[in-house]
Amino acid sequence: MSDRTIVVIGGTSGIGLEIARDVVARGDRVVLSGRDLARAQEVASSLGERATGVAIDLSRPEGIRAGLATVGTVNGLVLVAIERDANTVRDYDIARATQLVVLKLVGYTEVIHTLIDRLEPSGETGIVLFGGRAKDIPYPGSTTVSTINGGVEGMTTTLALELAPIRVNALHPGIIGDSPFWAGKPAAVLDGHRSRTPGHQLATMVDVVDATQFLLRNRGISGTSIYVDRGVRVT
Repeated sequence: MSDRTIVVIGGTSGIGLEIARDVVARGDRVVLSGRDLARAQEVASSLGERATGVAIDLSRPEGIRAGLATVGTVNGLVLVAIERDANTVRDYDIARATQLVVLKLVGYTEVIHTLIDRLEPSGETGIVLFGGRAKDIPYPGSTTVSTINGGVEGMTTTLALELAPIRVNALHPGIIGDSPFWAGKPAAVLDGHRSRTPGHQLATMVDVVDATQFLLRNRGISGTSIYVDRGVRVT
């Protein structure tokens, strides 16, 4: 068994849960977070004794320090928590937009600020920030999401410089066909998205987990954004 501890912020469901599950399967320890402590602890318990659950709400960054108080030395950090927002500039909801901006840009940064003295100061330590392909493939209603995910790319480069030798990278998923959000979509919708990829296939949660582990472990990668989208950008 490993003494490595990986923190997964947003690890109680979806892709975050699959990442947490994979961390444990590799023999590492995982600390996973959700908004609700009971839920986070329940999910952690289902993963076994090498998993711990804590509660933080990224949209309320003033409480992040208290929520992470029990976390010890950290060897890897994955910030995967997201919220979805359909918000156009013509019909702009300031409250929804503000919440999402705070969650990702302020919340992600405050988590790193809180854990900075507990992150092992080594090139072996990786931080992975989750953005998304909406940053450069917008869609109707993606005004806030596209802007924020572009901001995640900016965070990646500045934090890679500021936190070195700790490595910081970003992962930008495209449409993940078997994720909880997409799996229930009508077949015609998914087929339309498949047709836009070179191989007519959608990326999977396993693809995202594998890419996350690559960025956590590969000492040669820092300040980089990678895309898990089955090559949609080339069509």
